[in-house]
Amino acid sequence: MPNRDRDVTGIGALADPVRRELYRFVAAQPHPVSRDEAAAATGIARHQAKFHLDRLEADGLLQSDYARLTGRSGPGAGRPSKRYRRSPDQIAVSLPPREYELAGRLMAAAIAESTRTGTPAIDVLRTLAHDYGRELGSTATAGRAPADAQAALEVAIRVLGEHGYEPREGPAASEVYLANCPFHALAQAQTELACTMNLALIGGVSDALAPHGPRTRLCPDPSRCCVVLSAAPDPG
Repeated sequence: MPNRDRDVTGIGALADPVRRELYRFVAAQPHPVSRDEAAAATGIARHQAKFHLDRLEADGLLQSDYARLTGRSGPGAGRPSKRYRRSPDQIAVSLPPREYELAGRLMAAAIAESTRTGTPAIDVLRTLAHDYGRELGSTATAGRAPADAQAALEVAIRVLGEHGYEPREGPAASEVYLANCPFHALAQAQTELACTMNLALIGGVSDALAPHGPRTRLCPDPSRCCVVLSAAPDPG
């Protein structure tokens, strides 16, 4: 059951513009951030950052841990610093963004088409998701192919970012991970179905950026979307 009281509290916490900016910064980072990092990034005093970050934690939007930022241990290493990261929970307004309505539309259309034609529903879903992604990519470029592989990757990152995937640079500089799965709850219950839909949709975006569309591959991880992108190889 959704926790409505928590949802209302979390929404209220983000009404404050400073708190909202801090939340956006922390949520966008691939690693926990300290109060000093958050204060510097948002241009506010450290004591203000501490107050607002702790409020976001109390309201369930952030989680925290402690670590020595110097990397040293033992005497003289200093006290551990508090670090913050986005909570894995979501609230009713959908933070991070979710696309369950889109998933429902695609699956309903796939079931209807499967019933009509006898084609397996999963195959129809793959086609519909791919076509949807291709339309997103085509709209983003207005029919003009990106000049090279890096430009195509940047377009894909922008499109996927606009649709809730939260692209992040991966451990390898040439790879892009997607920190958020827009179909998160579905992926928890029906992993193969959600990953099929994600891979097809993102593959459609890539195909729309041909001949330089980024490569896509499945790399399942419970902390993020199952799809990883990388720039297409240099044809030369």
